[in-house]
Parts: sequence; structure tokens; C-alpha cells
Amino acid sequence: MAAAAGATRRRWAVWALLLLRLLLHPAARVLANTEGDALHSLRTNLNDPNNVLQSWDPTLVNPCTWFHVTCNNDNSVIRVDLGNAALSGTLVPQLGQLKNLQYLELYSNSISGTIPSELGNLTNLVSLDLYLNNFTGPIPDSLGNLLKLRFLRLNNNSLSGSIPKSLTAITALQVLDLSNNNLSGEVPSTGSFSLFTPISFANNPNLCGPGTTKPCPGAPPFSPPPPYNPPTPVQAGSSSSSTGAIAGGVAAGAALLFAVPAIGFAYWRRRKPQEHFFDVPAEEDPEVHLGQLKRFSLRELQVATDGFSNKNILGRGGFGKVYKGRLADGTLVAVKRLKEERTPGGELQFQTEVEMISMAVHRNLLRLRGFCMTPTERLLVYPYMANGSVASRLRERPESEPPLDWQTRRRIALGSARGLSYLHDHCDPKIIHRDVKAANILLDEDFEAVVGDFGLAKLMDYKDTHVTTAVRGTIGHIAPEYLSTGKSSEKTDVFGYGIMLLELITGQRAFDLARLANDDDVMLLDWVKGLLKEKRLESLVDEDLQHNYIDVEVESLIQVALLCTQSSPMERPKMSEVVRMLEGDGLAERWEEWQKVEVVRQEVELGPHRTSEWILDSTDNLHAVELSGPR
Repeated sequence: MAAAAGATRRRWAVWALLLLRLLLHPAARVLANTEGDALHSLRTNLNDPNNVLQSWDPTLVNPCTWFHVTCNNDNSVIRVDLGNAALSGTLVPQLGQLKNLQYLELYSNSISGTIPSELGNLTNLVSLDLYLNNFTGPIPDSLGNLLKLRFLRLNNNSLSGSIPKSLTAITALQVLDLSNNNLSGEVPSTGSFSLFTPISFANNPNLCGPGTTKPCPGAPPFSPPPPYNPPTPVQAGSSSSSTGAIAGGVAAGAALLFAVPAIGFAYWRRRKPQEHFFDVPAEEDPEVHLGQLKRFSLRELQVATDGFSNKNILGRGGFGKVYKGRLADGTLVAVKRLKEERTPGGELQFQTEVEMISMAVHRNLLRLRGFCMTPTERLLVYPYMANGSVASRLRERPESEPPLDWQTRRRIALGSARGLSYLHDHCDPKIIHRDVKAANILLDEDFEAVVGDFGLAKLMDYKDTHVTTAVRGTIGHIAPEYLSTGKSSEKTDVFGYGIMLLELITGQRAFDLARLANDDDVMLLDWVKGLLKEKRLESLVDEDLQHNYIDVEVESLIQVALLCTQSSPMERPKMSEVVRMLEGDGLAERWEEWQKVEVVRQEVELGPHRTSEWILDSTDNLHAVELSGPR
């Protein structure tokens, strides 16, 4: 009897073991989570020398726990972030099973092979970024099914064949870049494609048509656009007369400017003769688009802002005032009225810089919607951000509105880091912000971080291109080397980002004379270091959080902030490294390395017989460690 019972137990044990192995088998996991299986198939097809995909564990049913994967509240994958990850290999058709995917970021790798036609099944896709890879073959015709697609960047690959006409049906498309490939045939000129300039199709020698520098066989030759004849000035009233004189003078200059761009650009403008380089009365100024940018008339923005009324001012900054506006179609916008001295001949350079800014498109960057340029005005038009800036939410919040909770602050930290990383590593030429602070991190309707005011420092300096040492920034955020030399770099942005992190954690201003009343440091960085030295972490965190935060996450953000604000720019991490640390990859190692260097540095510089100093240790929370030298 006992022997029979033992045999039965052994049989059940064998069956249980077989069942467990079956559940861990990929074929069974398809039933549990198709998306996880699709992503694991991608992992097996990619070479990953830096172990970026190490967390993609095939035994875990839910891929939402993996790094570089973002899910919604229903545990559906909505974003895959694998840009600049040194990956090679090929894509897999199983990617088409990620039905809720909105962002597929695979840029700046060495991925080869063809683009799977199954990507056309991702009908919720908003952004497809496959640029700077080694893709070959045609652009799949199925991509025309992605009707929600706003950003399509396939540039800097080896794609061949014609541009699918199906893409012209994507009316939501705002940014298109197919440059630097081997595409051939005629560029479609219908639908959304009529909005894009030659920059979208550059360096495809076998492309022809209105979006290129080469006419297609049988097409009429390119010719310069007809000169613009400004409206006859109204003689009654000196104001109208002077306006007509200005328009006439600028028109003469515009005729010369038209000869500068490439022949293809001239042909493109001939097809849209209403697009010119000067302002005209509103009733004669139809809607104008330059690529994905709209050229607004001054009158249109005057009406939208109620004559730039003070009641519509959203904020003031070093570049000018920002006004809330409502366009004729009811759309809310933010209009930045730049304050600068206008210099002759700066119009083309200004427009060039504006178009360069508009090419920097990322979910964590404030999208430039349009601009206005007249002999006396320079204005930029952006989408209106319903939740204002991080600074206003931290320090100017009405009592009726809840404070930013800790999880939102963590998302802001990561989102703004991603935006800055894009400016530094994926814009050509790279964009240095030069004024990173909480006031320039805006919040959309979902409280996602959107970096604003990028590119404006260079835009405002275009009239003094020989001057490279003009310091722009805000006290408390400016890196020491920038202040002393006037030379900015990515690492000056990293320093400003570190201070912004401390603003997020503490709710304090970067520079605040009010702290003198308590014998505290006016500089936020020094104030934070003082509290850490005194082991007063609870006094450091924003009181608005009411202790609703996770200690270890606060410590991690402080560690990132201190790494970013090191006095030596060479020792600060890059923003791409900051992103990885915030995602949970590499912070502990970088922090431990910094601690060792800091101890040695202070012992050498300050001598062995000084008082103690603060330092953080990730293995023992936040505590003081004996260092030689005063703070």
C-alpha cells in the first residue's frame, strides 16, 4: 500500500515538473502574454554587447517590469526605448503584435535587414524612429496604415526603392525625414507630403520632383518664382504709408534672398507663391507653411493675444515675454515675443535657425508650431501647456490645486532627461540649451515633462556670430566653468539639470536670498549639501509631499543630482547616461566610483587634518562619512 502511494506521488511530481516546464516554454507564454513574447523574439534577434536588454527575462510573463519598456494602466506596451544602445542584428515580424504601441525608438544603432511590413499593424503608433541604422530594402507600403503617425524618421539608412504613395494618406504626419538613403522615383506631392521641404528628402540622388533639386523626366524645368508685388500703400494716414514703405523695402530684399536657396526650394516656393519673407496685412496673408512650420502674420498673433495684452502674459524670461493666445480656429497657443535688437540682413539667418529648432522633435521637447517675422518683430508660436511649468507648480501653486506627487516628480526627472539627451545626441548640429531650470520644464495635460526654450540661446546670438562668450542663464543654475569662461557645452546643461533635480526634490529656488534669514546658503546646491552633512534628509524634501515619498528613490535622485553638479565638467555624466541611471542602470557603480575619487581628491587638496565632510553612500542610505576638509 505504502509503495503504491509513493509511486503515485512520484507520478504527480513528474507531471508537475512537466507542467512547470511547459508554462516556461515560449509557446505557452504566447497564451499568457503575446507582447512579452514578441519583445523576447526581438531580443533574440539582436546583438546586445552592452547588456541593455538584460532585464528582458523570458520567464517573466509581464514585460512591463523590463527596462526600456513603458506600459499603460492596462499593462499594455505603449513604448519601446532602445535608441543609441549599440544594438545590431535585425527586426522581427512579431513586432506587429504590439497593438497598443505608440512609440518605437530604435534610432542610432547598427540594426540591419529590412523594415518588417508587419509594422503596418501598429495602428496606434505615433512615432517611428529608425534613423541612423543600416536598414536596407524598400519602405513598406503598409506604413500607410499608421494614420495616427506624427513622426516618421527613417533617415541615414540604406533604404531603396520608391516612396510609397500610401504615406500621403497619413494626415497627422508632422515630421518626415527620409534623407540620406538610396530612394528613387518621384516624391509624392499630394496629401501631407505637400507640407514638407527638401530637407525631408535630401541626399537621395535618384529622387526627383518638387521636394528635391531635380525635376522628373517630362516635368517642366525649374525656374525662379515671380517677384512679389506688395499691395499699394494706402495714402490716407502716415501709419499706413510707413507700413507700405517698410513692406516695399523688405520685398526688394526678399527678391535677393530667393536666389540663395537651392533650385528645388525655389521651385517648391513657386508652387506656393503666397509664401514670402515679409509680413502683409492680415486680410491679404493666407495661411503659410514652411515644412512642418507655419508662418503666422503679425496681425493674426495680435488678434490671438488681444494686442499682446498684459492680462495674457504667461511668463517673462531672458528671451522675452510669453503670451497666451487663441487662434481663429479656437486652438490655444503660447506666443513668445522675443526681445532683441533687429539688425539688417538677419531675416534669412533667423528663419534658418527657426527651421533647425523645428527639426528637434521628441515627446519631451516643446514642439515649435510656427513663427512670425517682420522688420520689427520676431515671435515664436508653441502649443499651450495646460499645467504650466515645474517651477510654477512647485512654488506658485494655488491652494485649490494639489501639489506634484512624488511619482509625478520622478516622471518629470526622467522625461526632461530624455528630452535633453535628444538635444545633445540626436540633433545635427547638436543643441545646447544653456538655461536648464524648473521654469523651462513645462507640463502637458498629462503632467509629462516637456523641455522648452531650447535653441533660443543660439537663435538670439545669430546677429553676433563672432561672439562666443556671452553667458546666458539664471543665477543658481549656471555651471561654474560657463560663468568663468563663457563657453557652454553639453556638460553645462548637465549641471543645470542637476540643479533642476534638486528643485524637484526640495521645492526650493536655485537662488533664494530668503534663506539668509535662517543663516542658510542662498545657493540651493550649497544648502542641500549642508543638510546632508547634518544628516537632515527630512528637512531637505519638499514639505508639500507630506512624507509621501520613497526614501530610496529620493536618495537615488539626490545621487544623480550630485553627480551632475560636480565642479569638473569632465566628471559629470552625459545626459544619455543620466537617462540610464534614472531607469535603474548603472547608478550604483557610478556613485561608488565617485565616492572613491571624492575621498582621495579632498584628502589631497585639503590635507589630512581637517574636519569632517558629508558624502553619500548608496549601501547605507544617506549618512556622513569622515572626510578631511571643510564644506
